[in-house]
Order: sequence, then structure tokens, then C-alpha cells
Amino acid sequence: MAVQNFKGGVGKTTLVVHLAQYFALRGYRICVMDCDSQASTTAVFGLNPDVDVDEEEDTLYPFLQHGGPKSLHYALRATYWPGIALIPANLGLYDAEYEFAARMARDPAFILDRLRDGVASIADQFDIILMDPPPALGMLSLSVLRAANALLIPAPPNNIDFASTAHFLKMMEATLAELARHGGAREYSFVKILTSKMNDQKSAHQAIKRMMDAVFPQDMLNVSLKDSAEIDNATANLMTVYELTGPATRTETHKRCRAYLDAVGREVELLIRKTWPSHHRQLRKEGLL
Repeated sequence: MAVQNFKGGVGKTTLVVHLAQYFALRGYRICVMDCDSQASTTAVFGLNPDVDVDEEEDTLYPFLQHGGPKSLHYALRATYWPGIALIPANLGLYDAEYEFAARMARDPAFILDRLRDGVASIADQFDIILMDPPPALGMLSLSVLRAANALLIPAPPNNIDFASTAHFLKMMEATLAELARHGGAREYSFVKILTSKMNDQKSAHQAIKRMMDAVFPQDMLNVSLKDSAEIDNATANLMTVYELTGPATRTETHKRCRAYLDAVGREVELLIRKTWPSHHRQLRKEGLL
């Protein structure tokens, strides 16, 4: 599943790391693939991208080159969080954008589906693979779109971000149609929009949220990721809300924020479980399918 939007500052990294930890707490085996050269997700998982990550050995970059490794196993790194493995990123990954663009005309099939092949090479080790692509519709982002079989699009309820998300979806539709001409069609199990950074106390947020629900009635998640100082405080310390301990976890602010995150995790988890035939019998028993 890719958490994708070409607008920065929409809460993409926040969503990736909290979903990863929520799923791990639920017992799933998780791989987080940081495909963004800004490496924010890598940093939140405790690695200094400039010191702890070698672009020639630790990132996606070697795999994306001609003659690179046959699988992504070389790049998998254990994290301090049980059940979560990470493929880190650093600034060197940005070079792949130029190299991919230069080789696109010569070998479009390789460029489009190389990352998809990489995901397939490690898929049997994990229940869920979360991809965090760059906030732009560049070559790496296109590769992520081809590699994913589900998309989650965070969008804050303000006019600029809402318009940007609408443009992203329009561009994505046209781009995927063009890519299908070269590499075959790619279908998604689900494409959902999550209202992020939602503040119920702001009438403008409520108005735009109603507009989002009206414009994308079948595509919005039922829950929203609420704006919370708890997330900002944790992020400032390169942590997540799930990692906070001690007296901080007994405040009402923390409990509310944890409830918001759990609600998002539960809804996305259900969407994922519906794609697994092995879960259908249990889902029917639960009245969820």
C-alpha cells in the first residue's frame, strides 16, 4: 500500500509510521519502504540518513540500477519496533530520479516495473508493505504507483490541499492510463482518501470536509486523522504517539489522539483484510463482509 500525494506537508510520513506501528501491535509483519530522498520516515525510525545509511548499500538505489541485486533482501533492516522492517532512504536516492528519466525512452518496461518486482521479491516475508514515496509525481512516485496494489491519499481540509489532491487524482488517472499503454494495466484493491490534520473546532475545516465528502462520496475514509499537538510533540522528538510512555500517556490529549490513530488504523486494517481471501470467512462471522 502506498501512502501518496504529490503535495508536501499533508501528513504522509506521520500516517506511514503510525500505521506501521498500529499494524505491528496487531501482530502483522510489516515492511516500511522509504522511497523519498528526504528520508523523514527513515529518521523517525531512528536512523540518521546522512550517517547511518549508505546509498550504495542500504537504499533502493542499487536495486533500481541495471544489473542490480535480484531482490530487495539486501536492503531490509530490523527496527527497534518488533515486527517492523525498514528499507531506508537518504539524499542519494534522488539520483535515481534523473537516471530513471534518462533510461525511460530506452527501457520503459524495466523502469516502470522494477520496483514492483522488488516488492514481489520480499512479499512472502510480510503481511503488509507500506511505501512512502516522494511528494511529487516523478519517476520514483510512478514506480511506487506501479508497485502498489492499494493507495491511501492523505488530504488536509483546506482549499489548497483539497485542490492539490483533486489535481493529483486527475493527473494520476491520466498517468496510469499512459503507463498502462507501455507496461499493462495496474488495478488497485482500493483507493481511499483520508482527511488529515482535521480540526473540528474550525468551521472552515468542517465546510471543506463536507465538500470532500460530496465530491468523493465513495472514496473517503469514514474516519479522519485529527490535528493534535500530541502528534506534533512526538514528531519533534522523532517519535510517534505509540512510543510515548510515562505520565504523558495519562493525559486526556494523549488518550484522544491515540483513539484517533487507532480508529484510522482499524478502518485501513479492515480494507486490507477484505483483500485477503483467507480472512473472508471470519469477516462474514463478524458481519463485516
